[in-house]
Amino acid sequence: MKVAVFSTKPYDRKFLDQANTHHEIVYFDTRLEPKTASLAADFPAVCVFVNDNVGAETLQVLAEQGTRLVALRCTGFNNVDLETAFQLGIKVVRVEAYSPYSVAEHTVGLILMLNRKLYRAYNRVRDDNFTLDGLLGFDLHGCSVGILGTGKIGLIFAQIMAGFGCQLLGYDVYPNPEFAAIAQARYVDLPELFAQADIISLHCPLLPETHNIINAETISQMKDGVMLINTSRGKLVDTQAVIKGIRSGKVGYFGIDVYEEEDELFFADWSDRIIQDDTFQLLQSFPNVVITSHQAFFTKNALNNIFSTTIASISDFERGNPLKHELTL
Repeated sequence: MKVAVFSTKPYDRKFLDQANTHHEIVYFDTRLEPKTASLAADFPAVCVFVNDNVGAETLQVLAEQGTRLVALRCTGFNNVDLETAFQLGIKVVRVEAYSPYSVAEHTVGLILMLNRKLYRAYNRVRDDNFTLDGLLGFDLHGCSVGILGTGKIGLIFAQIMAGFGCQLLGYDVYPNPEFAAIAQARYVDLPELFAQADIISLHCPLLPETHNIINAETISQMKDGVMLINTSRGKLVDTQAVIKGIRSGKVGYFGIDVYEEEDELFFADWSDRIIQDDTFQLLQSFPNVVITSHQAFFTKNALNNIFSTTIASISDFERGNPLKHELTL
């Protein structure tokens, strides 16, 4: 079956070619959006990533051209208008799980980077500066870590932090018995989590009820100097509210692998151009902020799982088999 793959990078081609068995795959470097959807004419399937625009207008163009399957090579699907896809008879599949360890471990990396100022220490030593002023951190042992979302990634993150000797405060509308079974873990309501946690890490999906769950009001409930970490979805966080919190000292550390307005920035090289996003530029200027570019998922293990699952879904669609990873309303 012919498959149009959008937003492709060299690593996408490598791992997808390895996973592919017999499909005719055509790669497009450009993002999928209404003005590029015509590239998928006569392709029964398209394969997209987190920053592709699979809204109503794009889906309408795809449907008129004969596309009947949208295969997301990611877990998140907030960039897809599922209702429109359903109305147009387009099936949507995703990768429900690839390597929850990759994201959980990256989250811990951000915490250590911020706490022990590893980014600053690395640059100092490269400049032959071996002083310790400004590098003071704190023991993670004994800290309270608030975890919003205790699914697969949140659970693994909790298990890692338990190994550091942290106390774990969890919040999830669907409590996970495996989280509750961790000796130093307990579920609390959000106000208690915000008030008690020294570190708060987001591992929940982006839904209408979680949009900007970190905002001026919730930040005001937090400890002074709290560490905020987001490796989930950018729009869980009101960035302007966090900036105000950083300036006031309420937010002592901010580590993110995702960003509210990342669509036009991430997965591209801007080193020779001027970034026009003043909010992002301001974030970069703070010494207590660490930003990575949506790379938490990016391990060999995860990519192998992502593309093998994606190809399996495309093959099932071609053969008329049930779609194990189909998104429904």
